[in-house]
Amino acid sequence: MSSNKETVYVIGHRNPDTDSICSAIALANLKNELAKQHRPVPVSASYSGTEPSNVVYKAAMAGKPNNETRYVLNRFGFKAPYFLPDARTQVKDIVYSNATMVRENISLRTAWLNMRRVSKSTLGVEDEDGNLAGVITTGDIAKSYMAVFDNEVLARAKTPYRNIIETLNGKLLTGDPDRIVEKGKVRIAAANTDIMRQLIDEHDVIITSNRYESQLCAIEQKVDMIIVCDGARVSRTIQMIARENDCAIVSTPYGTYEAARLINQSMPVGYFMTRNPIRFRNTDYIDDIRSVMTRERHRDFPVVDGRGHFVGMISRRNLIRMKSKQLILVDHNEPGQAVNGIKEAEVVEIVDHHKLGTLDTVKPIVVRNRPVGCTATIVTKMYEESKVEISPEIAGLLCSAIISDTLLFRSPTCTPLDEKTAQRLAQIAGIDPKEHAIAMFDAGSEFMNMSEDAIVYQDFKKFKSGDITFGIGQVNSMSKDDLQKVKDRLKPYISKVMDKEGMNMLFFMLTDIVEDGSLVIFCGDKAQELLENGFHKEVSDGEAYLDGVVSRKKQFLPVLLAELNRQEA
Repeated sequence: MSSNKETVYVIGHRNPDTDSICSAIALANLKNELAKQHRPVPVSASYSGTEPSNVVYKAAMAGKPNNETRYVLNRFGFKAPYFLPDARTQVKDIVYSNATMVRENISLRTAWLNMRRVSKSTLGVEDEDGNLAGVITTGDIAKSYMAVFDNEVLARAKTPYRNIIETLNGKLLTGDPDRIVEKGKVRIAAANTDIMRQLIDEHDVIITSNRYESQLCAIEQKVDMIIVCDGARVSRTIQMIARENDCAIVSTPYGTYEAARLINQSMPVGYFMTRNPIRFRNTDYIDDIRSVMTRERHRDFPVVDGRGHFVGMISRRNLIRMKSKQLILVDHNEPGQAVNGIKEAEVVEIVDHHKLGTLDTVKPIVVRNRPVGCTATIVTKMYEESKVEISPEIAGLLCSAIISDTLLFRSPTCTPLDEKTAQRLAQIAGIDPKEHAIAMFDAGSEFMNMSEDAIVYQDFKKFKSGDITFGIGQVNSMSKDDLQKVKDRLKPYISKVMDKEGMNMLFFMLTDIVEDGSLVIFCGDKAQELLENGFHKEVSDGEAYLDGVVSRKKQFLPVLLAELNRQEA
């Protein structure tokens, strides 16, 4: 990661509802504020820790928000949290080198100096559009020294004059610095002029000393460049003749030996670099690239972003010190409801109001679990204990979550603390709870423009009892007509969802907020038997109306689990 700070994702369950998203935003905000102030955060009556200052808490969601939640976010000026569909470790989660990028036309010497400056053996090379064109390594630079007997390599490499001047620490006396060596050989003019005329051809690059006759001979042979060593003076006459013959003259303080050794380092990295190397995207999962990194013999691999721009390097050494994503779970604590890849992540904290599930953790963690109607009630309490002021916007989110989870205090899951907390938050946010609830529920009841799939997964959770896996979805509405239309659309569809999810049964609650009851449609071998025995009702045609049942957590799920346990006993 380019930042020195670690990211901890505060995230709700899959198919998130208003509580899971709003509580994640509010809790991340609280923890960032406490980390900024280096203040202790009360976690429970018996424990108090300090938020580390090198951590950034980031609200995330494991699924897309539903219509009700979108309304709430827009109402209080928030964007949807970061979408984290999978918690497995990605390339961007590993600490790789900061992006060190060079252009194709820079000299090998400049690349080498950059490598020494950043203590890296590989650099990314970008093209004119800023995309990754290749990589240059210390091994590639070493190859240039192997070209000692190839005196035409500068021309084949299309070496810019600027590179030669820079590499030799030279000064251009005549000629155009923007030209490129495209033809000819590199020669050292150490012989007399008769031999020089036999060895030197047109367009050559000549390394020579202060000998006037050698310089003049080279110009007469129509060479493209003369490199004069030891900082020797070049006469005005020679410079004038060179200009007339379009010959560049470079003066260098280096001797002939040093200049001859250095000149190959002026070649552009584009000639020696590895083009189109194996590269990884920063969003790739480590599980998916591990075998490639193990199989290939490269030390480092370039990493690019979604636009193809180079962002750094990753090596096999990075896999050794790889850290998993760190998560704080809100509004859930069971693996079946958590973000995909939860087993590969490190859960560091849980804030929830549901029964404890079977989530395994690597080490002991802080769990804040209270028997209230909404996670937002717990988060609000954490603000109060920490003495952090709740802004009107955050208050609006938290109040909306409580209204949503308790169906405006009508759900049996609602406690006096939930209602008292919501009323206090409403005052801070400047809203009327009842009016706001109507607007929220109306927004969430706009089912006509939603697909069957979107309606089912708007608020859907999976559960497991022994070998039985089942799902429970729920929608709430203040309109009986809307619920009837949804029922007609979903009834033939839920069996497809059950098969796709590999479940034994599926139940879908169509909750009428006004009538205080739910029409349940269902599918699966034991579904009808469970409903009839658990709720003591006669069920027919794949549906049953349960008067007074509005809570999945407190009224519906416990009955199903109790009946399943009774059958297994």
